[in-house]
Amino acid sequence: MKLGRRTLSPTPENLEKPMKVWQQPLPEIYPQLSEAELRLRIESARAALGDRLVILGHHYQQDAVVQFADFTGDSFELSRNAASQKGIEYVIFCGVHFMAESADILTDENVWVILPDLGAGCSMADMANLDQTLECWEQLQEQCPDQTIVPITYMNSSAAIKAFVGEHGGAVCTSSNCRNVLEWALKGGAAAQTSTARKVKVLFFPDQHLGRNTAYAMGYPLDSMVVWDPRQELGGNDPRRLHNADFVLWKGHCSVHALFRPEHVDQVRQQYPDMRVIVHPECKWEVVQRADMAGSTAYIVKQVEAAPPGTEWAIGTEVHLVNRLRNAHPEQKIVVLSDCQCLCTTMYRIDLPHLCWVLENLLEGKVVNPIQVDAKTRKWALVALDRMLAIKGTVGPHGNDSSASGPVQISTQAGIVD
Repeated sequence: MKLGRRTLSPTPENLEKPMKVWQQPLPEIYPQLSEAELRLRIESARAALGDRLVILGHHYQQDAVVQFADFTGDSFELSRNAASQKGIEYVIFCGVHFMAESADILTDENVWVILPDLGAGCSMADMANLDQTLECWEQLQEQCPDQTIVPITYMNSSAAIKAFVGEHGGAVCTSSNCRNVLEWALKGGAAAQTSTARKVKVLFFPDQHLGRNTAYAMGYPLDSMVVWDPRQELGGNDPRRLHNADFVLWKGHCSVHALFRPEHVDQVRQQYPDMRVIVHPECKWEVVQRADMAGSTAYIVKQVEAAPPGTEWAIGTEVHLVNRLRNAHPEQKIVVLSDCQCLCTTMYRIDLPHLCWVLENLLEGKVVNPIQVDAKTRKWALVALDRMLAIKGTVGPHGNDSSASGPVQISTQAGIVD
């Protein structure tokens, strides 16, 4: 019987340099292989590993990689799919670092989670680190001693930030259930049963745009929100305004969705008068206000799938997903909202050579690029995730996501997607 991976010594025989935080160059053979050769070797390795392995492919992943995925979806949805599989030993997450961390948190201790390229990070998640967060928390406590501050983090954050939120009475949210989680937070979060009639302030990580769009759709004016710049004292805010704010939004953003601008919507309106504009809530507030609809990736996919033939869409999200939807629905006209290069460049680092490399190492009994979350971080991150799942409903920023789920625990594998 294999020992649980979290109980293994730092240098087990089947682990290749586990402390590495950078991506080693691939052996020369892999970049030299043709695409046909890579596909053949990947298929052979998958067949040999059988049901010991699950491959996860994020919606934004390139098609050449997605075709080998057992599950395709958004980050949390994929992690829960992996956690629901019985008897697996390996999860290869074709996504980015924080997604693999979530899979490691949710899967059993004897399951290895692997990221094919350690350079596949997330710029948004990297915009909030633990040291900055602790400093922010201390300053907010000093400035607002008469208030209850509830931290909420978007799923697109590191395990360390999720753990901080869990340990300080907050919860994780997805782009689907952000509104419900914020409503829970504004009642006092985990301290709601014990707190007195104190003002509640929400500290929202790390995407300011998701926080702003959701709070605004809930009826909060823009002047009830301040942005926290971790590089400035008090986040760059006036003490009085910071004290009066209902929402403190971390100065972070998605590098893909930030590329969409209001004029892109205006251009679509001029060129295609009957076209509907649907965008992700990570887009800027000005873009979301001009769009017809806004919602999570899962919401966007569902809207396109349910639309009748002849429907025209301009979609403001990552280009690989838009192209995949266009190919899957030739009966509709689907364009990306902007012709800029709106692709997730870090996700793009996961390619066939890296996938082939990690698979063939598994065949040799070697685990390369394992993603491991320490026990304390895992414990508190699970608390934050469980709190999220106990909040009924999954509603998008415009109140238009309706995939509700009842109060459940992580272990039930109930459906809730970001």
